[in-house]
Amino acid sequence: MAKLTGATIMARALKEQGVEYMFGIVGFPVQPIARAAQLAGIKYYGCRNEQSASYAAGAVGYMTGRPGAALVVSGPGVVHGLAGLSNAKENCWPMILIGGASSVKQNGMGAFQEERQVMIASPFCKFAHAVEHVYRIPFYVEMAVRNSIYGRPGACYLDMPDDIILGEAEEETVHFPAKCAEPPRMTAPEESIQAALNALESAKNPLIIVGKGMAWSRAEDEVRAFIERTQVPFLASPMGKGVLDDNHPLSVGAARSHALQEADVIVLMGARLNWIMHFGLPPRFNKNVRIVQLDISPEAISQNVPAEVALVGDGKAIVGQMNKALETRQWFYPKDTPWHKAIAEKSAANAKQIQVMIDDDSAPTNYYRAFRDISPWIPENAIIIGEGANTMDIGRTQMPNHGPRERLDAGSYGTMGIGMGFVLAAAAVHPDRPIISVSGDSAIGFSGMEMETVCRFKMPVKIIVLNNGGIGGGVAALPDNPLDALPGHLTVAARYDKMMEAFGGKGFFVTDPKDLKAALDAAMAHPGPALVNVQLHHAAGRKPQQFGWHTS
Repeated sequence: MAKLTGATIMARALKEQGVEYMFGIVGFPVQPIARAAQLAGIKYYGCRNEQSASYAAGAVGYMTGRPGAALVVSGPGVVHGLAGLSNAKENCWPMILIGGASSVKQNGMGAFQEERQVMIASPFCKFAHAVEHVYRIPFYVEMAVRNSIYGRPGACYLDMPDDIILGEAEEETVHFPAKCAEPPRMTAPEESIQAALNALESAKNPLIIVGKGMAWSRAEDEVRAFIERTQVPFLASPMGKGVLDDNHPLSVGAARSHALQEADVIVLMGARLNWIMHFGLPPRFNKNVRIVQLDISPEAISQNVPAEVALVGDGKAIVGQMNKALETRQWFYPKDTPWHKAIAEKSAANAKQIQVMIDDDSAPTNYYRAFRDISPWIPENAIIIGEGANTMDIGRTQMPNHGPRERLDAGSYGTMGIGMGFVLAAAAVHPDRPIISVSGDSAIGFSGMEMETVCRFKMPVKIIVLNNGGIGGGVAALPDNPLDALPGHLTVAARYDKMMEAFGGKGFFVTDPKDLKAALDAAMAHPGPALVNVQLHHAAGRKPQQFGWHTS
């Protein structure tokens, strides 16, 4: 009569539920799980920090539709892993954090790294539970996977005590549930579909906001068909970029503020009126704006601004319904309307405003001049990771995305430190595609030790650091007494390229923009990991803004 250990059961259950990727750091008591996962055919990536491992697991869930797993040790390891758990919760990405724990028989005794892990994880996820019997592991794994992908996707936590990991159960007593099916695609009532189209048809200045919910639901074909049939302008959220090509003629990304302020009817497709969209409130939005809201979660409807029409369900299914309903309507929004013309004029004016910075060849360089070379260098099928305040924000406008789920950045939680974890995830899921990370120097500091990880796994990722020597901005030279430096100032022209070289990758340091293109080309030609460290002027920044980023 064969026996199975808890570690083996956990690995087999994850594999049978479609979990293909695991990121973590081994130690007491989880090392047996990592090895069992490898033997079960799960790809295990050993990281240098639990935060990066947990960020990677969430990004994998978003890109693949099945949760990634993060494996962390007990106590402090779980606390570190909460960073990615909370990030996945706010981004609505599926992942499972598996935390080791001290033996059940030692609970309350002050065991090694003992912590109330289920309790501290619960606020940051959809489902959290401790496994109390070896034979019940598959039950909880299936429940975690189902919770992570059904309804609004999100994070789950499983607590694995040492005596459960090392414990054994007779194989015939262990029931492995059937693989959790793909989430059902809920549709909206036909009267709601017609009401949504009526509202849109009545608009003078209609706008569609495409969020990452549409990328998650794989609705890119339906969204493209709807927008091209109606000819309504669209704005992509940061990670809704690529559901339609950023270069699509109906994109208003270059006139974002104008479009939001002047639109009288907005259709939210898998996007939320949170801080990223300025809560849908004046002065960034028309005070009389009418909202049609498509969201998978009923609780999200009418958040901050009442929805005139609510479409609750799956994005792909509901936009498909809308396309079907359009077959009986002759309406579309003509290209020669004042609304289209005003957006085009504003886009041209904004482009002219930044052209001076794009054309500026002085050294050290500025963000826009750097992106002049970076953007055309990025292959069209690349996965783009953006991190750092100015670097990420400017990069969104200067680096177009051409396909869905091809951009990863700080997202709904505004998380710094996600960069290298996302690089690991993208390289794991897409080993045959270019992985490009463009990071600020402050941002790369959060997770820079994962450079060793990408070198160890021979991931041919390309990392660009736009280095202005500070958080937000730096200084030409640090004072003699470091304590006199302002809080946001960092080392001037720090050599992150040398760090990459120390681990076996290739590094380039660019101080003059005329040398940038050659360095980028050499980095792309290098068969392994490469980092291009670009020194920026310490005062480099964004173009003048009408409103602050947090303006409601």
